[in-house]
Amino acid sequence: MSHSWSPSSWRSCAIKQQPKYPDAAALQSVEDQLKVFPPLVFAGEARDLKSQLAEVAEGRAFLLQGGDCAESFAEFNSNNIRDTFKVMLQMAVVLTFGASCPVVKVGRMAGQFAKPRSADTETINGVELPSYRGDIVNSIGFDAVSRTPDPQRLLQACNQSAATLNLLRAFSKGGMADLHQVHRWNLDFIHNRALSERYQSLADRIDETLGFMAACGMTADNTKAIRETTLYTSHEALLLNYEQAFTRRDSLSGDWYDCSAHMLWVGDRTRQLDSAHVEFLSGVHNPVGVKVGPSISEDELLQLIARLNPHNEAGRLNLIVRMGADNIGELFPPLLRAVQREGAKVVWSSDPMHGNTVKAGNGYKTRPFDRILQEVRGFFDVHQAEGSYAGGLHFEMTGQNVTECIGGSGSITEDSLGDRYHTHCDPRLNADQALELAFLIAETLKDCRSQ
Repeated sequence: MSHSWSPSSWRSCAIKQQPKYPDAAALQSVEDQLKVFPPLVFAGEARDLKSQLAEVAEGRAFLLQGGDCAESFAEFNSNNIRDTFKVMLQMAVVLTFGASCPVVKVGRMAGQFAKPRSADTETINGVELPSYRGDIVNSIGFDAVSRTPDPQRLLQACNQSAATLNLLRAFSKGGMADLHQVHRWNLDFIHNRALSERYQSLADRIDETLGFMAACGMTADNTKAIRETTLYTSHEALLLNYEQAFTRRDSLSGDWYDCSAHMLWVGDRTRQLDSAHVEFLSGVHNPVGVKVGPSISEDELLQLIARLNPHNEAGRLNLIVRMGADNIGELFPPLLRAVQREGAKVVWSSDPMHGNTVKAGNGYKTRPFDRILQEVRGFFDVHQAEGSYAGGLHFEMTGQNVTECIGGSGSITEDSLGDRYHTHCDPRLNADQALELAFLIAETLKDCRSQ
């Protein structure tokens, strides 16, 4: 971290992907309000996550990071939060038992509102308007009022994040995370799947383990780890005026933390070494991530690692690889080797979503399930070949029964995409597809860890 860093030092750097607010005074007023709001998360929680991610970096745990592509105001309700939490727990249990390792759970929740766009404007039927940048900025409706950036939306996003975090904490500690309960959900999934026979052996192992623990006197009544869990939160640090407002100095350590989420990441479009986004993240002490896409060079990646993790702390930096199924085997190995030669302590995780987006014949943007699985397997294969550790999975999903990604055992086709296509931005795995993915990679993760 530079000696001249401050929560506002990013303002002197070049910045991309920012909305153009028509009223600077109104924006400043909202920023001033956010600065005095209580923190959404606490520095001690971010430190706990960093310690757990250090275990991932050392090959002793696995990171599961997932949730919405972009949270919306319209779909905000307790059932949707519960269902996403539920699927995250189901996946974590499958991976924990399948690979015999702890799983660190991080949601793309309680703050994942802003989205980068490929263009500043969008044109429909000859009408040009600002692009939709997520509900924290403007509305998806295509008219001048809807698409005008409104700073009041920052306050609504903050309030929704606080309510979401409150509910997640209640779910985590209030009995919903009981391993027996989560396992029953998995059995319901298995009974309804065409591939149930393939999954049954893992379910049987979970049954045997829970039965053995009960016989030894370890039950939900007397063992906290069986009935409770922790789900951390994360989002892309895109709107830096919002992030700055929640950046506070920790009273214990004296370090700066962005208290809008436990983990923040910088996207593939804003990761330039001299960018405002990298400048901001270089100074906060949260765990941070970097999206690693096809355009990055070995030198760029090493410079980013040095800038964001100058002391080479395990658990500080998560490299989120998003190459696409066709590119992972060719483009990823040189980057991995360069980082290994440097001796950098990082978490390697796979984002198999963003590099596998296609447009269906009926115009819907979608992601084929088999391509998602192909990239994940390619990610594991590269690590095995290079003697490295595939440490995590980063994906976009929802607990709702949507039809946005084609394929999977539920056989969603291009023709059925329109049945329940609800996303405001990118296509998400539904609950069944997400859990199916966990079952399919559980044995792969076990094999990689054993080697």
